[in-house]
Amino acid sequence: MERRSLFKVKLVVVSLLLILFPIMVHAQAEQTKQGPPPIGQPLIREGTLAVKLVFALGLGTTDDQTEAETILGEAGITPRNGWIADYPVTPDIIGELQKSINDAVDAKKISMGKEEALKRFNDVNAELSLAVKPHTDGKTYEETPPGAENYPEPTVINNYYNNQGPPVVTYYAPPPDYYYLYSWVPYPFWWTGFWFPGFFILNDFHRTVIIDRRVAFVSNHFNDVRRHRVFRIDPVTRFRGRTFAGIGVSRTRGFISTGVPRSDRRIFNGPRARTIPGSRMAAPTSRGSRMAAPPSRGTGMSVPSPRGGRMISPAPRGGGMVSPPSRGGGRSIQRGQRK
Repeated sequence: MERRSLFKVKLVVVSLLLILFPIMVHAQAEQTKQGPPPIGQPLIREGTLAVKLVFALGLGTTDDQTEAETILGEAGITPRNGWIADYPVTPDIIGELQKSINDAVDAKKISMGKEEALKRFNDVNAELSLAVKPHTDGKTYEETPPGAENYPEPTVINNYYNNQGPPVVTYYAPPPDYYYLYSWVPYPFWWTGFWFPGFFILNDFHRTVIIDRRVAFVSNHFNDVRRHRVFRIDPVTRFRGRTFAGIGVSRTRGFISTGVPRSDRRIFNGPRARTIPGSRMAAPTSRGSRMAAPPSRGTGMSVPSPRGGRMISPAPRGGGMVSPPSRGGGRSIQRGQRK
């Protein structure tokens, strides 16, 4: 009798565990799943990233951003146009730094392997809330966990702009009334399982940020104090390699000259007055409109839609769902419906 009673108790316990186990797993998945990125992205300066990265890669220890940028530049680790302390870290810059780190490892300028170097780079990005990974053609990506939240609705995006103002960097198409303020940079990337064909960035911006109780700036305007001029870095021409050079650029050929010796330090990494830049502006000129045109058909790149504030990819024939151009993964983006 005692054995039968003990067996029944064990059977009941096992049955309860089998019933509760799926619930526990589901609850854990609900806690760990990631939602979509925020509408306004965190503004992280290149100078801030450089200080943390030089330490993470074992190249030195310094709190001086110009020194950190110089050390990284000597190792060949720079964005495409060099380091510019007050410029924001955008997805294309993360991709450029990742490539330069790989090249630095191959050139034996870093005393560690690629896997370790990239892990430390990603750890620094995660610490700064830069959860961006460049899209690589031919690479297999894991699917987004089932039940992940959808991309923000147009109403949510519109309310953000009305209440918070236009963000400097956003991964979602701005509302129609704000669209003219932005440029589109066609650089595909992933954000914790969510795929984007590019991002939007304001044509002109100068924002104040507080870092370690100090006032700093995120800006694409840079002063030539002696000649009373302001140089503007255009986000699209920077992406295409036609802009001004910062710290770490070994060959200045192909970059726009300011006519000022050592402008990479005096202008683009020099001390900044705590005022908004003046009205006189010297900027690289581009043909046609200031607004970057979305990629044309046939390029394999998705096109941002100005309607409804949502990123939309061209729909294939016979369906309204579009998947990112990779094997085995990523969320599909559903075309919004008009009401």
